[in-house]
Amino acid sequence: MRIFLFFLVIPLLSLGQSTFDTVESLFAKQQFSKAEDLMVSYVKQYPNDLKGIELLGDAYGHQKEWDNAIDNYKKLVEASPNTADYHYKYGGALGMKALSVSKFKALGIIDDVKDAFLKAAELDPKHINARWALVELYMQLPGIIGGSKSKSLKYANELENLSKVDGYLAKGYIYEYDNEPELAEKYYKLAIKEGGSLTCYDKLTTLYENQKQPQKAIANLQEAQDKHKRNALHYQIGKVAAEYNIELTKGEQCLHTYIKNYSTADGVPKAWANYRLAQIYKHKGNKSEALKYIDLAIAELPKIEPFKEERKVILKL
Repeated sequence: MRIFLFFLVIPLLSLGQSTFDTVESLFAKQQFSKAEDLMVSYVKQYPNDLKGIELLGDAYGHQKEWDNAIDNYKKLVEASPNTADYHYKYGGALGMKALSVSKFKALGIIDDVKDAFLKAAELDPKHINARWALVELYMQLPGIIGGSKSKSLKYANELENLSKVDGYLAKGYIYEYDNEPELAEKYYKLAIKEGGSLTCYDKLTTLYENQKQPQKAIANLQEAQDKHKRNALHYQIGKVAAEYNIELTKGEQCLHTYIKNYSTADGVPKAWANYRLAQIYKHKGNKSEALKYIDLAIAELPKIEPFKEERKVILKL
């Protein structure tokens, strides 16, 4: 009898894994509605399959259907209360709902968000995402409802013990949020030295831009490009050059390189690179080239208002 039951279970497992693989593929293609339809049918057929419930919650979350995501993640927490990831996802969905409703309604959700993240961190001493969530939550909450820089730093220190890069990035975030740019710069630089990922470079670049330090931003972007050889960084250099009217020749060269090597994986459409080139030529006083590139930008994306406004400015040169 046990052998017979074993062979009955094999097709069910295969069916489930096949469905899950399909859903993961749909997620990768950002076809979240199709993934939802598939998982709704699956969960109706197998209402106690936790992986199925989790993927259905994920499908709702990707579509910002927070109430539906919360309902599914709550089922997971109730069915398996010692699984850290379930508490983390439940807290995340609650947190996103809190951001989408009025401040008054959000107050009634915050404690549940905090409890879920704290439970995830308690259940899994190595859960990096839960600690990141707590770092951000305690920094963003007003003190009157539990916000605390010291608590945020506590979890940043825990992150540093698990992953130096995450710890440094978390501390950079805390000090940037608290308007202490020199300390933020220190920790973002430590993160670059320790890990050197694009994310590390991006955090420091964003800090420099927010602090109106474009020369530092370009130098950091160039270092990132030298290390990672990503075409998207050419656009970022050109963007800063165009916005701040500095290093125009370098910005011009980078934008032409970006357009020449462009692929959809680079993220920013070529129209925006043409727009930045138009700005650079405007700064250089070259009206004909500026018009040439702003017209290319408008031809590709005719509904973008900044492009139209830029053309008006160029025509006045």
